[in-house]
Amino acid sequence: MQEISGGIGNVPGFKSAGISCGIKKNGKKDLALIYSEKPAAAAGIFTTSRVKAAPVLYCQGILPSKQIHVVLINSGNANACTGKQGMDNILYLTEVLAGHLKVSDKTVLMCSTGVIGAPLPVDKIETAIPALLQNLKSGDNPAPAEAIITTDLTIKQAAVRLNIQGREITIGGMAKGSGMICPNMATMLAFVATDAQIKTGVMQDALQAAADKSFNRITVDGDMSTNDTLLLLANGASQVTLSPADPDWPLFCAGLDLVCERLAQLIIRDGEGATKVIEIRVEQAASREGALRIAYQIANSNLVKTALFAADANWGRIMGAAGAANVDFDQHKVDLWIGEILLVENGVGRGKEVENQVHEILKKADVLIRVVLHQGDKQATVWGNDLSYDYVRINVDYRS
Repeated sequence: MQEISGGIGNVPGFKSAGISCGIKKNGKKDLALIYSEKPAAAAGIFTTSRVKAAPVLYCQGILPSKQIHVVLINSGNANACTGKQGMDNILYLTEVLAGHLKVSDKTVLMCSTGVIGAPLPVDKIETAIPALLQNLKSGDNPAPAEAIITTDLTIKQAAVRLNIQGREITIGGMAKGSGMICPNMATMLAFVATDAQIKTGVMQDALQAAADKSFNRITVDGDMSTNDTLLLLANGASQVTLSPADPDWPLFCAGLDLVCERLAQLIIRDGEGATKVIEIRVEQAASREGALRIAYQIANSNLVKTALFAADANWGRIMGAAGAANVDFDQHKVDLWIGEILLVENGVGRGKEVENQVHEILKKADVLIRVVLHQGDKQATVWGNDLSYDYVRINVDYRS
């Protein structure tokens, strides 16, 4: 397995584009397209929120599918809480785009991200479709990754190349997400493609497994979006067919896992106002579910996050968060490590000198927190970040 530069455009048989159509007031790119020259099998995972945006409901009605040609994506407008008109607008735009490409409108997906509650600017998107198609190209192309971001500071792409059955297989992806990241699903928007040929049912299982190791293990602020979507497209351009019965299937899944993990970690690193990436491991727990609950409780605690921003070795906040997770454990057996330093042993702090050492570790951009329960053999890991002044500023300014 070899990591390569670029993202979804590096996958053979796929083209991508990103332009500005005027949805964003600042004139930045806000309309993207992913196009498969051959019909692609497609699977998806979506937000578990009871309030779902129109594009989520639309995609859920089509997927899984063996025949997807194109994904249209806009940023700056979520098309969420827009009633029947929101769905009608999608049906109209997908029909228009299908007409340009001379494909069935049932092979066109649409995803959106941005402000909730505003009507989708259909005229701007429709007018821009010819220019969007003219900008389609193969190979490394950061434009679509730029066109799908909102409060993100950086674009997010990842790709790997695998040698399977004597041929090269590529898996590439792009994502956006900076806030409202705790979806219990994936992230705000993520798109992954491969030139392998895979059946849709198998794809769905592989995608879910990859999401559970990556997008389902990150949190910025504990909030879930109405638009969270993760799509996987497989167009078979490599002429290599894969299934769980093949000896190379684990290698393909490892490549898919890696692309998803890279994208998820880029999201955490770009969390709104974040200055640190925090990896939280809960070890030796009685159950994996309990370990995960504790890890998320710590990662989402504003008291913990602000202490980390200040590089304050306030271990009481971490212990307090762990105790609030409603998981049964013995506090007198808990060890807490920050990096390579044991800060709390058997539930008791090890003193000011140790805290001073931890203070220096907490100044770094990447911090590892290990909570060892000495209760069983299960564990879970969650990635989060700190909470700075800029998180408030970014979200105050978002609609103004």
